[in-house]
Amino acid sequence: MKNTKVLISGASIAGPALAYWLNRYGFEVTVVEKAPTLRPGGQPVDFKGDTHLTVLSRMGILDDIRRAQTGGTGDGTVIDANGRKIGTIPGEFSAGELEIVRGDLARLLYDRTSSTCEYVFGDSIASLTETDDGVEVTFVHGPARTFDLVMGTDGIHSNTRRLAFGPESDYVSHLGYYYALADLDLDGDDDVMYNEPGRGVMLNGPKAPAFFVFASGRLDFGQDDVDQQKQALIHAFRGGNWRIPELIDRVPAARNFYLDSLSRVTTDRYSSGRVALVGDSAYGNTLGGFGTGLAIVGAYVLAGELLRAQGDHRVAYAQYETRFRGYAKVSQQVSAGRLLAPRTRLGLRARNTMFSASFLFAPLMKLMDHFATDIDLVDYPREERLTGR
Repeated sequence: MKNTKVLISGASIAGPALAYWLNRYGFEVTVVEKAPTLRPGGQPVDFKGDTHLTVLSRMGILDDIRRAQTGGTGDGTVIDANGRKIGTIPGEFSAGELEIVRGDLARLLYDRTSSTCEYVFGDSIASLTETDDGVEVTFVHGPARTFDLVMGTDGIHSNTRRLAFGPESDYVSHLGYYYALADLDLDGDDDVMYNEPGRGVMLNGPKAPAFFVFASGRLDFGQDDVDQQKQALIHAFRGGNWRIPELIDRVPAARNFYLDSLSRVTTDRYSSGRVALVGDSAYGNTLGGFGTGLAIVGAYVLAGELLRAQGDHRVAYAQYETRFRGYAKVSQQVSAGRLLAPRTRLGLRARNTMFSASFLFAPLMKLMDHFATDIDLVDYPREERLTGR
C-alpha cells in the first residue's frame, strides 16, 4: 500500500465517515477542523433507501442511529395569516426513512474514529503545495506538515476546494434564496408553516424551532458575522403578517442562529492532483434532501477505491469519479427554495395543492427514492484481504 498518510479537512459528516473507512483499510488519518470542538445540535439529517442503510450497516452504526433517531416528523400544517389551516405538509417531504440530529451523527462518527485517527480542532489549511511525492500543507495555527493525499470534506464553502481548484465563484451557484435556523423562545408546539410570496417561516418543524427562507439575490455579509446575518433576516421579513413581526423582534436574541444561501456546487471533476473532494464540497445542494446520504456513500466509495488501487490515487480518484458522478447527479436537479417559498401567490397555491394531493405528491417521492438507490454499491469490505489486515 502506498500514499497511506492522509489529511482530511472537515469534521462534520463526510470527514469522519471517510476517516473511518480509510483507517479501517490501513491508512494513517489526520482530520483538521476549524471549529474549536465538534458542533453539537443542528438540524436533523436523514437517510433513505437500501443504499444509505447498507453503508451505515457496513460501518456498524445503523443500530446506533436508530437508537438516536428523532422519530421523523408527522404531517405539518400550512396556515394563512389568520392561523387557519389551508394545506398540509406531508411528513415524507421533510424527513427520510431514518432521521437523526446532525450533531448526534457527527458525534457517533467521531467516537468511532477519535482513538485511531488524529483530530486537530481550531485550525484550518492555509496553503497546499503539491510535490512529486506528496502535498506540503501549511496551517493557520499549527506547524507545516507533509501528507501523501488531502481530502476536502469541508462543505459548500470549501476552503480545500478554493486552494486546490480555484475560487468559490467558479463552482458555487446561488439558487436565489437564503435560509436561517434560529432557536427562539416560542409559545405553542404546533408544526406550522406560513408563507407570503417569496418568503416563509416554519415553527417547531423538523429543521429548528424557527426556520426561515426567503428569496433574494446575493447578499454581502461576512460568513462568520452573525450580527450582520441577523440584520439581513430582519430586513427580508420586514412588513410581514401573521406572527412575523413578533418573530423578527426576537431574532437579535436568538440562540444558535445560522443563515446561509441556498447554493449548488457544480464541479467538472472531484480531484485535482493529490487532492480529492467528498460531500458538499464536491456535489452540495443546500436543503436538497440528499446531502448527508451523498456524503456517507461518497466517503465509502472513495475509500474503497483507494483500497482497491492499493493507494494509487490516480487510479482510485478516476474510479471514484466514474462510479459516483451518476449517483450524485441528483444534486444538480433539486431546488428546495421554489417549494419552500414560491415567489408568487399562484405558485403558493400550486405548492399547497401538490402537498395535499397524494396522486401528485406520491410520484415525486417515488422519484426521490429512486435517486437515493441509483448506484451499483460495491462490497468493498471484502477487499480488506488485499491489505493483509
